[in-house]
Amino acid sequence: MTVEVIPLRGVPEVEPGDDLAALLEAPLRSIPAADGDVVAITQKVVSKAEGRLVRADERARAIDDESVAVVARRGEVVIVRTRHGFVCANAGIDASNVPDGWLTLLPEDPDGSAERLKKELADRLGLARLAVVITDTFGRPWREGVLDVAIGCAGLPPLLDLRGTPDDRGRTLDSTVVAFADAVAAASGLVMQKAARVPAALVRGVIALTGDAPPGPARAIVRRAEDDLFRESALISSAAAGPIERLEPGAVRREDLEEAVRAAAEHDPSILVAVTSAAALRRLRRAAPGHRSLRVGGAAVVVCAPGSVGSSALRAGAAIGALGSTLRATGMAWSWDPDAELDRAAVVAALELGEDARPIAILAIGPRPRSGAA
Repeated sequence: MTVEVIPLRGVPEVEPGDDLAALLEAPLRSIPAADGDVVAITQKVVSKAEGRLVRADERARAIDDESVAVVARRGEVVIVRTRHGFVCANAGIDASNVPDGWLTLLPEDPDGSAERLKKELADRLGLARLAVVITDTFGRPWREGVLDVAIGCAGLPPLLDLRGTPDDRGRTLDSTVVAFADAVAAASGLVMQKAARVPAALVRGVIALTGDAPPGPARAIVRRAEDDLFRESALISSAAAGPIERLEPGAVRREDLEEAVRAAAEHDPSILVAVTSAAALRRLRRAAPGHRSLRVGGAAVVVCAPGSVGSSALRAGAAIGALGSTLRATGMAWSWDPDAELDRAAVVAALELGEDARPIAILAIGPRPRSGAA
C-alpha cells in the first residue's frame, strides 16, 4: 500500500467571496485528481473565502465571542473550547498568511464547508468519489510543536474503529480507534508549509484503508465533555472551585455527585453526605428552610464535623475545598447560605444520619453555568 501527498501549486491568493472550487479546479486537473482521492485544504483559505475576518484590534473580543469556556490560561496564552467543541489556543484566531491588520476566525461550520466543497469539486472534475478535509494546526497537551488536524471532513470516515478486529498475533483489539481524518490532515501538513504558499494538497491511496467504514463529519472526533478527563487546567479549576452566588436550575447526575463526594472525602467518608434522591432533598428543604440555595439546587451535600472538636473545622474545610474541585471537574457548581440557621437535629432526622452525626453546613449542588469564563 502506497500513500502519496501531492502539493497543489498555483492556487491564487484567496479573497472574501472567492469560489474555492473554481480556484482549485486547474491545479487538481493538472495532477490529475481521480476517484478515491482526498483534497486537504487549510482552514485559512476556507475562512478567507467565507469572509471570516476581523480586525486585529478586535482580537480579545473575537476570542470571547468564539469561545464557550476557558480551559487554561497563563499570561497572554489562553486555551479555550470553541463553539465547535475544539480545544485550541486563542479560539483558532490567527494572523498568519492574512493581510496586515487582519485576523481569521475558524469557519462557522467546518464540516458544512467541507461537504459543499466536496460536492462542487466532484461536479467540476466529474468524479464519483472525492473526499475533503479542512485542516488547522493545533498544539497538543504534553508535547511540543503543532500538528495539522481535521476540523472539517466530508467523504471519508473521521474515525476508524478497529475494536473487535485481530492484531498480527490474533489478539482482539479492545480500544483502538484511529483518528483517520487527523492522520490525513497531518500527512498533508508535510507539504502545505506556511512559507511555500501551498494551501492545499491531494492525498492519494488512503481511501482504500477505510474498508466499509461510513463517511462522517470531523465533529465526531471531538470527545464528549462527559468523557473528558482533562477539561481544564489545575490553575483554572482551583481559581473557580469556590461557591457561586446563585445556582442555575437543572438536574444533577447522581453518579457524578457521588463520585465527586467519594473523591473529596476519600480519607474520611463521614465528612460529606450526598443527597441525591428527590425525596431526601424535599425532606432536607423542610428541615433547613433558611437555606435558599436548596430551593434551586438539584442535589445537596451535607458537611459533617468529623473527629475531635479541635480538628473538625479544619478537616471539614479541607473536604469542602476538595469537593469544589471535584464538582467542577464533573461539570457541577455549589452554593450555600453561610448565615442561615442550621437545625442539626432536624437535618439528622430528615436524612437519618445517626445520633453521632454533627452537620455543620449544607451545600446546594447544581449544573455549572455555561459562560466564557467557565
